[in-house]
Amino acid sequence: MSSDLQVFRSSILHFPVTTDSPDEGYAYFKDGYLVTRNDKIAAIGEYSALPEEYSALPITDYQGKLLLPGFIDSHLHFPQTEMIASYGEQLLQWLQNFTFPTETKFQNHDYAHAMAELFLTQLFCNGTTTAMVYSSVHKQATDALFSAATAHSMALIAGKVCMDRNCPEDLQDCPTSAQQDSAELIDKWHNKNRTKYALTPRFAPTSTEGQLAALGELAQQYDDVYIQTHLSENTHEIAWVKELYPQHQHYLDVYDHHHLVRKGSVFGHCIHLQQEEWDLLTQTEATIAFCPSSNLFLGSGLFNLDKARQSSVNVALATDVGAGTSFNMLRTLGDAYKICQLNHCKLSALSGLYMMTQGTAAALDLDHSIGNLNPGSHADFVVLDPKFSQLSEIRTDSLLSEGTVELPSDVLFALSMLADERTTEATYIAGKAVFKQPTRSN
Repeated sequence: MSSDLQVFRSSILHFPVTTDSPDEGYAYFKDGYLVTRNDKIAAIGEYSALPEEYSALPITDYQGKLLLPGFIDSHLHFPQTEMIASYGEQLLQWLQNFTFPTETKFQNHDYAHAMAELFLTQLFCNGTTTAMVYSSVHKQATDALFSAATAHSMALIAGKVCMDRNCPEDLQDCPTSAQQDSAELIDKWHNKNRTKYALTPRFAPTSTEGQLAALGELAQQYDDVYIQTHLSENTHEIAWVKELYPQHQHYLDVYDHHHLVRKGSVFGHCIHLQQEEWDLLTQTEATIAFCPSSNLFLGSGLFNLDKARQSSVNVALATDVGAGTSFNMLRTLGDAYKICQLNHCKLSALSGLYMMTQGTAAALDLDHSIGNLNPGSHADFVVLDPKFSQLSEIRTDSLLSEGTVELPSDVLFALSMLADERTTEATYIAGKAVFKQPTRSN
């Protein structure tokens, strides 16, 4: 048997197909096996039915743990890693006081490379294997991020932030340079190995009509690149957009006018949308990145998940580091649950897991490769330890039996409230461990 094969034993949970009912549309193997060959998944099932061809292989034993598809974080900021948990302010003041001064540091090549490695380490130790990332305005910082991801065979979507007004002068580009730099980055990184490019105007107030038009030309030229930006996060931001773009019907119309709204467009926040904007998101099959921790931290408002469901709009979960206060997608799910509680909306643990695995992968047309544990998909997965601390052990003890997880939805919910990086037993990308929990005592 070839040495490129690996066999893992664990309780295993995933969504094999797209579903409107995550609480029913999952596959669960209480005592399961997962076989990987090179960088792909080769087989999955109950361990009692492990095919004979794999029976002589050594087993990586994660009994008592929960193996899931690697998490997908659909909106976060690479340059804001070091400014996470910066005190106070709402969106516009927070950008001026903390974000822009920090992002200026990324003009330094060595600094950007060092921070790219640190950033990916934070993702991996929290079980995130794919992310949709905002870089800084500096082209070389985006190169540094893609280079670091490629070294780990990581599926990464990222883009150079574009801003040509309403930001510090040393962070401004212009329509011509934004278009040229973005086009060169597309040619260098888009669909190369596992990396993909996202056109990234920060948000409408920091781009002129000319810059949005230039990026819109690229969107038409490269119809499979992604697009990411912010939309209707803060009421003061919305009022500012109306002042800057009085000729447009609403905030989303600014982007739509410049060909930036389509399937593969991901809009961060979307808390204060008009009905016409909901309708346009539905028609275009665009995606909302729900950033609950960030929305709470900046006091931006409560995202209406029920409205998104009623409108059949794709919703993906996201940390939005650094306004988001953790890289941990499970804790982010916990904050999403709390927002939904305040909105008198139900959010189950399985629905939350779907929004950071298969649901997001399908919205981005990547479910052939990530978001699930189907044979043929890349072997990107995370192993969680429900007993990572004394408190979590007490909480989940009754949910585990004889080395298996009896009630995975209950374990997931508990971890959404209690998890941190200690919860991650191991993270694998393309079949290789990129993180393993150091030996520790609780």
